[in-house]
Amino acid sequence: MAEPLKATMLAVAFPGLGQIYNRKYWKIPLVYAGFGGLIYSVGVNSSNYTKYMKAYQDFKDDIRETDSYLTLITADASTYDPVLYPDTYDKSNAEYYKDGMLRLIDYYKRYQDLSYIGIAGWYLISILDANVDASLFNYDISNNLDITLYPVQVPLPGGFVGAGLSVRMVINF
Repeated sequence: MAEPLKATMLAVAFPGLGQIYNRKYWKIPLVYAGFGGLIYSVGVNSSNYTKYMKAYQDFKDDIRETDSYLTLITADASTYDPVLYPDTYDKSNAEYYKDGMLRLIDYYKRYQDLSYIGIAGWYLISILDANVDASLFNYDISNNLDITLYPVQVPLPGGFVGAGLSVRMVINF
């Protein structure tokens, strides 16, 4: 007999233990696949956030040696870089690429944060799944449930019978 409290506490202690306790072994790969996908998402978004933040900082400073943005922007640097090409750059191009990097920084930061929220949500869902599964472990689903439909004649005013039709439903437990 599975106890809901014990299954819940095991799931809180370590994800997947509640599913093992409930003997629902097929759910364990799903629990860890969810965590794996979300952790991968955190890694990708964090990496891109760091890369674009560094590129933005390098783009804004006046040091010629800090040029990590050159690997991210495929356009000709002479059209947008005021540090490397002060005579040929276009200020509107420089603002365009700076704004683009800021948008990407915001994008990756947002999805990094949403991935962390997703990990917390997936953790709660795995706990809830263990609790509900343990609660319904002894739930009896038998063949004694029955629904029967009967046609019924409806008496009409004035003593007439049979002009109307109705359906009666009987549920037996």
